[in-house]
Amino acid sequence: MARISAKPTNILKNYRLWLGILIIICISLCIFGPFKVIFDQDYLVQKIQSHGQWAALKFILTYIFLTIIGVPGTILTIAGGIVFGLVWGTLWSVVGATVGAVGAFWVARYLLHGWIKRKLGNHTALVKFNQAVIKKPLTFVLMVRFAPISPFNIVNFLFGLTPIHWFPYTIGTFFGIIPGTLAYTWLGVSGLEAWQGGNKLSFYLALGFLTLLSLIPLLTKKSCRNST
Repeated sequence: MARISAKPTNILKNYRLWLGILIIICISLCIFGPFKVIFDQDYLVQKIQSHGQWAALKFILTYIFLTIIGVPGTILTIAGGIVFGLVWGTLWSVVGATVGAVGAFWVARYLLHGWIKRKLGNHTALVKFNQAVIKKPLTFVLMVRFAPISPFNIVNFLFGLTPIHWFPYTIGTFFGIIPGTLAYTWLGVSGLEAWQGGNKLSFYLALGFLTLLSLIPLLTKKSCRNST
């Protein structure tokens, strides 16, 4: 009988399992449940503005939480541009995304390492990540983060499974996501102006800038292949 009761006890004490379940529940609530309003841009703008002088802090904390549980923050970034403007909107989004990315990094490395390793251990991306971070950790993080088309949330967890030190990961993430964050924030600022009947040129420039950032890694990769 002792052997039979030991297994449920171990399950109850497995904090990693319960943390994983909690993250899955949070993601489900954000996508399918009452928290799906985080994908409603108008709601986000109104909610951020309602916090007054605490708006920036609440915005950053929300961004951190969503990033840690793996929910994309693109719409939140655009909303930040509408509320805070280009400069401050970009800064608050970069800060929130970076801290959240570090949080997801630690979650993957210390709390969910075994589970994620079983799921992604043989994934080609993880193998390449391990090889690249050993050779040039900071450069590789910058390259990965620079591309807006890179799956930001998945990359956070992948880096947590590599031997990379947290410091180059954090620095590379902070500076690497600035161009893409700037592009999405610019879309929010210029999109609002265009929606209100203002000049649409800025909106088209923002789209062009985002497109260029997305194409640069692909063009660079193609150029490297042609030169070899």
